[in-house]
Amino acid sequence: MARRSTNRLIATQINKLPAGMHADGGNLWLQVSPAGTRSWSLRFTMHGKQREMGLGPLTTITLAEARAKALEARKQLLDGIDPIEARKALRTRAALAAATAMTFRACAEAYIEAHKAGWKNPVHAAQWPATMQAYVYPAIGDTPVQAVDVDQVLKVLLPIWTTKTETASRVRGRVERILDWAKVRGFRTGENPARLRGNLDHLLPRKSKVQTVEHHPALPYAEAPAFVADLRRRAGTGARALEFTILTAGRTGEVIGATWAEIDADAKTWTIPASRMKANLEHVVPLTDRAMEIIGQMEGLDELYVFPGSKPKTGLSNMSLAAVLKRMERDGITVHGFRSTFRDWASEETAYPHEVCEMALAHTIGNKAEKAYRRGDLLAKRRAMMADWATYCASAPASDDAAAEDAVLALAADMRDRGGRTPNRAVRDAIDALTAVADVDVGHGEAIPAAKRRVLGSRVELESAGERHQTRKPAAGRDETTPPSVPTHLDARDPTVRRLRRELDAQRG
Repeated sequence: MARRSTNRLIATQINKLPAGMHADGGNLWLQVSPAGTRSWSLRFTMHGKQREMGLGPLTTITLAEARAKALEARKQLLDGIDPIEARKALRTRAALAAATAMTFRACAEAYIEAHKAGWKNPVHAAQWPATMQAYVYPAIGDTPVQAVDVDQVLKVLLPIWTTKTETASRVRGRVERILDWAKVRGFRTGENPARLRGNLDHLLPRKSKVQTVEHHPALPYAEAPAFVADLRRRAGTGARALEFTILTAGRTGEVIGATWAEIDADAKTWTIPASRMKANLEHVVPLTDRAMEIIGQMEGLDELYVFPGSKPKTGLSNMSLAAVLKRMERDGITVHGFRSTFRDWASEETAYPHEVCEMALAHTIGNKAEKAYRRGDLLAKRRAMMADWATYCASAPASDDAAAEDAVLALAADMRDRGGRTPNRAVRDAIDALTAVADVDVGHGEAIPAAKRRVLGSRVELESAGERHQTRKPAAGRDETTPPSVPTHLDARDPTVRRLRRELDAQRG
């Protein structure tokens, strides 16, 4: 009896077949794995290429159903249709039909949720949902993502392209990435309508033609010494962080995120890892003597961050440095603008090469010169330049009031160094010096300008200190008439120094 070409398998026996491939005929096969699992497949040739199409497991697809699926596939082959590709197209249509309920807003929110953990800059992370809410959702937020086309994208961009060009450019890029994500997830097909090159660049004017370059308001470099002198008289971590920012020409985020692990006190360098840099390249900053003094003043305040915030193991907030400018009534400049101040000084007052100046700002030069400078003694050249910059920033002559404050702080530091046993004569000498600066009589304090009252307030503090120590006997071997030595480095964390600074700040107001 001739063997049948189709329907060879028997339903009651297929569960007993051993591991291997078992033909039912008509290119339908039952595959039994060594583990005992059983599944159906159809083998065929299309355009001279062998292909195999899975039809499902035996636990789901019966013998009769497998034969029906194989028959349908063979009919498609007769019509020149690849059954595998036909099935893919059917699934795509089903996904797109389901995507009609997937709006652009839903895709955008899913994209942001999936990627926000990788955005290192909190400002950048906040801008994504903010720009979507402000510019995109009102126009296409409720539009099915599959229906977003060039016209829909232009509906978002045209109102802001010429008035807020930089923002519009960023919005376009974000829309493009969201639509790419939607395509990969199967929510849309076709080209990306938000793509710029070869697409929107034919419909929108170039950024360079419509964009007005807005620079961060910067302090003229000629005013930097006076500003830094004023800043150094300000107490607080924010003030020290701002001064450190100026001395290193750093960015706010780089400074407030600085950790102790990045500081090499022996080499006097600050190595910012690539993950915290705008250009994603590690940046080594040479630290000047004054920058190292600031680092020293911050030691012990927090075990992780150099410039700590109000809570342990947290850095200063992003607005802390701007708040210092506000307290100094410097609303016309920005923290970032000090990078321009430094760059203008370097260009106008020094002969350092352009590449050295740009590398000090962590700018990517992008040519062969950059590699040459990285290989050579660039760090040494930048160290010399930053030392010159620090010297320039400290070049303002000390005012009478500043000298008076320094005298108070020097005496306070000496009181600390002597364990609270300050000779009475030393106190009187300091009082006489302050009186000479004030050039007024204490009894007429109510008519004295605020700056002079601040000095006289310091005098009152010194007189009180003198009265407290008049009753104390000098330690054995100590000369009570010896004036105190003035320390060259003051510890801003010393309680006496802090108290005096608070009182002086209060009198200043």
